[in-house]
Amino acid sequence: MENENILEVKNLCKRYKGFELQNVNITLPKGMIMGFIGENGAGKTTTIKAILDIIKDYTGEIKVFGLDNRKDDKKIKENIGAVLDDMFFPEILTPNDINSIMKYIYKNWDSELYFKYLTDFALPNNKAIKTLSKGMRKKLEIATAISHHPKLLILDEPTAGLDPIARNEVIDIFQNFIQNEECSILLSSHITTDLEHIADYITFINNGNIILSKTREELLEDYGIVKCSKEEFEKIDKNDFIKYKKSKYEYEVLVESKKAFKRKYAINTIDKITLEELMVLMIKGEK
Repeated sequence: MENENILEVKNLCKRYKGFELQNVNITLPKGMIMGFIGENGAGKTTTIKAILDIIKDYTGEIKVFGLDNRKDDKKIKENIGAVLDDMFFPEILTPNDINSIMKYIYKNWDSELYFKYLTDFALPNNKAIKTLSKGMRKKLEIATAISHHPKLLILDEPTAGLDPIARNEVIDIFQNFIQNEECSILLSSHITTDLEHIADYITFINNGNIILSKTREELLEDYGIVKCSKEEFEKIDKNDFIKYKKSKYEYEVLVESKKAFKRKYAINTIDKITLEELMVLMIKGEK
């Protein structure tokens, strides 16, 4: 039976001075978008570079399309599109130059599709990259990453620097990319509102550890923030919440199930949670 997971990361460990990835596990099924969130320095980019075989001295196992990314890297790279946080093209090149280069690198390079994206993104064909704005460079990276018909997109802050209209255009492209249910996206982003709209799964990394990996529906529908007084907070069993934050006038308490909490406690103020609120409470909250 064909593997239904397009990406499997098992017990990934990587040590730097002052930082360590510790037993990172990620499973991304076909046809899905996974939002990868965490603070700067939490381990997102290190994980992505290990998946892309850019860094090699790690322990653990990474399989892409069911293939070992260390042994079958050529087969894998043909079918991956990547956008990293730093532009990787020499700045003297033009978009036309990139097309000329890429058609010799990727067997499935589609020049017609590439130039369609350039038109859609209002990108000039003949201007050097060094003359383009940050947002235009990012759109060029996205056009390049997707124009060889990859099966997996790995994107590190792909919408950073884009205005809201351009972000919506890019998000539409990402959603269309997975419509055939054979392609998937691993999307690292600090713009959590984008992920709330398009991600099927959310994986949260903090200090090199995966602290949470669930479907978007589980997080945004089941989790909640209880707002209560000090007296009410002191009556809550510590096993019934994840983290809490104290403000001047009230307590904000992160709970895993709004329904279960309501059944047990006579506290009615339970708000839906955003991914940004979840991140702040998980990282800065107390237990």
